[in-house]
Amino acid sequence: MEKIGGAGGEAIYLHQDVSVEEDWPPIIETVERRFGRLDVMVANAGIGILCRAVEMSLSDWRRQTAVNLDGVFLSVKYAVPAMRRAGGGSIIIMSSVAGLRGSAGLAGYCASKGGVRLFAKAVAMECAAAGDGIRVNTVHPGVIDTPIWTKIAGSAGRNVPIDPNEIAQAGVPFGKAGTPQDIANGVLFLASDASSYMTGAELVIDGGMTGGARPRWS
Repeated sequence: MEKIGGAGGEAIYLHQDVSVEEDWPPIIETVERRFGRLDVMVANAGIGILCRAVEMSLSDWRRQTAVNLDGVFLSVKYAVPAMRRAGGGSIIIMSSVAGLRGSAGLAGYCASKGGVRLFAKAVAMECAAAGDGIRVNTVHPGVIDTPIWTKIAGSAGRNVPIDPNEIAQAGVPFGKAGTPQDIANGVLFLASDASSYMTGAELVIDGGMTGGARPRWS
């Protein structure tokens, strides 16, 4: 917030649990009252639980889905009417490469992120059919060096710290983890008029993970 203010912008912090519907109307009302309109909404909240499907508890499944999928649904449910009042806008939903392909030990996470991917496409078609000027796209990060890797929960409920650079060296063609700025650049593109002809699309930022495997020969 200080950096935004220092650059001449304005920012406010509003505490919220994205999975609680009652929290949403006051958030939207505050934004419209403070800034006059809602133009961009980025659904970025997410959690990861590392566990094989057959070992996952229903409570963990539901907890992860509540944030990763229910939270996205509520984001859209309350952002779209506000954007229609503003005459249009851009909704950017954070999915993952795990929403494009399966990953052992992350079945629940893959389900939530895959659900987000197709939910976004369906909403994009609904908005296009309504002619409301709202675009809906997803971002699919690969291995990005963020604190989520130290907060991933295991089947016992304890955090399982993971070194993202070790993961990247083993499975990312670029051989390194991406940075939060790499993702922010993609989000900025989708938020701006530079992507005005894009909706229902997937922006994959993964260092080549979903492109294929790098050669193993020298």
